[in-house]
Amino acid sequence: MRILVTGGAGFIGSHVAEGYLNDGHKVAVLDNLSTGKKENVPKEAKFFEGDIRDKNRIFEVFREFRPEILNHHAAQIDVRKSVENPLFDAETNILGLLNLLEACVSFEVRKIIYISSGGAIYGNPKYLPIDEEHPKQPLSPYGIGKYTGELYLYFYSQVRDLKYVVLRYSNVYGPRQDPAGEAGVVAIFSNLMLKGERPKIFGDGRQTRDYIFVEDVVLANKLALKHFENQAFNIATGKATSVNELFLILKKICSFSRQPEYLPERPGELRESVLDIQKAKKLLLWQPRFSLEEGLRKTVLWLKSRKS
Repeated sequence: MRILVTGGAGFIGSHVAEGYLNDGHKVAVLDNLSTGKKENVPKEAKFFEGDIRDKNRIFEVFREFRPEILNHHAAQIDVRKSVENPLFDAETNILGLLNLLEACVSFEVRKIIYISSGGAIYGNPKYLPIDEEHPKQPLSPYGIGKYTGELYLYFYSQVRDLKYVVLRYSNVYGPRQDPAGEAGVVAIFSNLMLKGERPKIFGDGRQTRDYIFVEDVVLANKLALKHFENQAFNIATGKATSVNELFLILKKICSFSRQPEYLPERPGELRESVLDIQKAKKLLLWQPRFSLEEGLRKTVLWLKSRKS
């Protein structure tokens, strides 16, 4: 199949593009390189530089590449930035998506795989683990934008007959996550420990998250090509890990001897988050293959290779 991956120069999108190429698909990447890196784009993929906010550029890319599938990873992903500048977040995550959906309809794309958030769209959990039917009460413009995107997908499926699959990621980590960029806690902690510096933990460190390794995310994107239209799936491990537990595992892997620095809790941060993945197991025929320690070891190994 011919697959266009938006955001394919980024951390997760580049792994997904690579996974599709390994399965024999023809892949093109569209990225504006604002946070992605050209060196992340697989050599076998056709690269288009462009911004999803630019409708003319989107239509040029679709006209030239003629994708059958759109895999949409491009996004403004920084929650704090979305709070500071809701307009910019909406221009990218809502209007940018609409440009892509219009192109999908015009060029008869068969399906869009849309990347949503398994944390930001649900808000403070009413119960744990959080399943796909949990109330949607986003507490940031980022979460609002991602959920709005899902609602637009439903509209386009009903009125324009565009098929879709939504993948709601939990906290993704792995090689290529930039510890100096819009990074998650794994990349930041690992990078500091390898430099002999103490990581900062906000609050008591007992707050929990659901950490999923990027290679497991790639498998979900592969299965989404052939399974179940017009469905949303949580992509996570279904296991809660506290920041303190994460620190201890990384401390062992990095042979780090010091203790973290504890700072005051950040206001508005979720205390607990873990996703229910039974629907993905049953319908998408997907489940995570990597334990947290296995994934962390692979991530630290990659970070070490960058420093050597």
